[in-house]
Amino acid sequence: MEMEQFYYDNKIVKKFIYATILFGVVGMLVGLILATMFLFPNMTEGISWLSFGRLRPLHTNAVIFAFVGNAMFAGIYYSLQRLLKARMYSDFLSNLNFWGWQLIIVAAAISLPLGYTSSKEYAELEWPIDIAIALIWVAFGINMIGTMLKRRERHLYVAIWFYLATFITVAVLHIFNSLELPVSGMKSYSVYAGVQDALVQWWYGHNAVAFFLTTPYLGLMYYFVPKVANRPVYSYRLSIIHFWSLIFLYIWAGPHHLLYSALPNWAQNLGVVFSVMLIAPSWGGMINGLLTLRGVWDRVREEPVLKFFVVAMTGYGMATFEGPMLSLKNVNAIAHYTDWIIAHVHVGALAWNGFMAFGIIYWLIPRMTKTTLYSTKLANFHFWIGTLGIILYTLPMYLAGFLQASMWKQFNPDGTLTYGNFLETVTQIMPMYWMRAIGGTMYLVGMLTLVYNIIQTVRAGDEVEDELAEAPALQTISSGRLRGEKYHTWLERKPIKMAIFATIAILIGGIIQIVPTIMVKSNIPTIASVKPYSPLELEGRDLYIREGCVGCHSQSVRPFRSEVERYGPQSKAGEFVYDHPFLWGSKRTGPDLLRVGGKYNDNWHFNHFWSPQSISAGSIMPSYKWLFDNKAMDVSLTQKKMEAMKTLGVPYDEPGGAQIANALKDLRTQAIAIEESLKNDPDFVKSYEDSKKKALAKGEKFVPMNEREIVAMIAYIQRLGTDIKVKE
Repeated sequence: MEMEQFYYDNKIVKKFIYATILFGVVGMLVGLILATMFLFPNMTEGISWLSFGRLRPLHTNAVIFAFVGNAMFAGIYYSLQRLLKARMYSDFLSNLNFWGWQLIIVAAAISLPLGYTSSKEYAELEWPIDIAIALIWVAFGINMIGTMLKRRERHLYVAIWFYLATFITVAVLHIFNSLELPVSGMKSYSVYAGVQDALVQWWYGHNAVAFFLTTPYLGLMYYFVPKVANRPVYSYRLSIIHFWSLIFLYIWAGPHHLLYSALPNWAQNLGVVFSVMLIAPSWGGMINGLLTLRGVWDRVREEPVLKFFVVAMTGYGMATFEGPMLSLKNVNAIAHYTDWIIAHVHVGALAWNGFMAFGIIYWLIPRMTKTTLYSTKLANFHFWIGTLGIILYTLPMYLAGFLQASMWKQFNPDGTLTYGNFLETVTQIMPMYWMRAIGGTMYLVGMLTLVYNIIQTVRAGDEVEDELAEAPALQTISSGRLRGEKYHTWLERKPIKMAIFATIAILIGGIIQIVPTIMVKSNIPTIASVKPYSPLELEGRDLYIREGCVGCHSQSVRPFRSEVERYGPQSKAGEFVYDHPFLWGSKRTGPDLLRVGGKYNDNWHFNHFWSPQSISAGSIMPSYKWLFDNKAMDVSLTQKKMEAMKTLGVPYDEPGGAQIANALKDLRTQAIAIEESLKNDPDFVKSYEDSKKKALAKGEKFVPMNEREIVAMIAYIQRLGTDIKVKE
């Protein structure tokens, strides 16, 4: 057969590797800053864009989409070309993918600290950036599928099945979870409300972990582990079972993030059943990866790349055993909202994703620069300090989670809570937070070691150039099954059919769970006393979202005696029908706030936002002094926000009212009432008058307290839970 010559595009791989390293350092550094904020909560006091609530989504987005995402693209662009014996379909699309993705990351790095957020976990970016993500992702998919169609290798190797499923599923998840109604250039509301929003979000959130952090990295595992070990994959049959069962089962598991919530029980139970089943394909993949190393374990002692891969696959096995275990209701009752979950996700992120990425970088860079790694000793040092960092990070967090859960649930003989003050549980786990910060520092030191090692390797090597290759053109054969050809072998040479079957596999679970929850009204019983938010409360809710309060406070009371005693009656589906987006949260660094309205007076909240430690000694909540700034709250969009909510089904102006037309007047009336209640405190009156005199003495305009953001925040906090009337 006549051989065809062509060039593999190594330059695009180089770009994605360099971006991986850069954003890895940035994402981990922000994570370390956040860990330090638990120890020194006011270290960035007064700087709104460096507050914990705004930096937390920056950390998660930087690590997931910038570090892990760029490493994923680098590995796919390198392996796909070689598995298909073809250059990427379009150099333009490759570069559009790269530069578009980096611009999205920069947009996230700017917008999130400024408070532009949808508040939906792993999907915080606002609607213009969401559109950009969809467009760049589609460009990546076209490039990938185009390369498959012009390939010189007949069969699609198992790694490519995972890449294909990743592209299809992430596109579906992102588009449906990001359906939102824009209010302005950087503000929108989710089209779903309350329970439905929670289900769609965790259908996305769980499967973003599944199809962005798991399936593409399993594809990379199936390519790079055999390549580095120079051994064939342990079992081809196991890879078939692993792939189809994993992508079918994973999509059902989202509701296990919402156990004991207001989500209908049938949906919760479906999530549990499929989550437990997930352990089989997950461990099938881990076993297939580890057994590929049979016969070369002696090399693991010497080669740092194989060491990284072994710990990565082991971390994957641990995380995917723990996930199904956490979905069991009796275990979830202990772990949910605690630091156990923080430990769980970091085993996956630091060991599975991080170590796979490090191993790939250490293997690829010397090959593309035609040299050897600058220092194997430094790579081994990186491995050991990174491994120790993971252990020092996760073990204290597991312990903290158990301690939190046991203290939250502890009762005295007389039936009262032993630790009635939530803060008592926080002060007990401070040593664990110190250890977490030390572990994170060690992991970051390992990352910086990689930076130095790679810089020195690149300096010693050649410029990265496209790689000459040759392969015979793909010969046309019958589109039907050949005699003796097994069905899956036939499917492996039909990329479009495989894509269609994968799409069907991932859509079944989502449709069965989400459509009934949205369409069948009996799933969300309404409550007559639940009313829409007032204009001031709506503005306050948007401030709560902007400041990232949902990152530390839940708004969901589970049906446990300990929670009902501490927070009030359990959550009911009908009380969230006007919540666009839902704000149930997934972590309790502070107490649940669903029933906090009326528990404390306005002055308590005023002083608490100004200086939490002055109200609660030992609190690790930061102050929010910018809410008190001598400037008027922006209410220019209030009526537009209410109109958007009305479009989404919130009954403003019904029946026959003029709530939207009178919004600003009603807002001011409620704000003035809150200011008057604040004046019941002589200390407030004195400091308020003093600040007024100072402003006027400087020739500045003095903004009354009723026009400042803090009043809107208080209005929202005081509204929480007051629609549900409960007899003592």
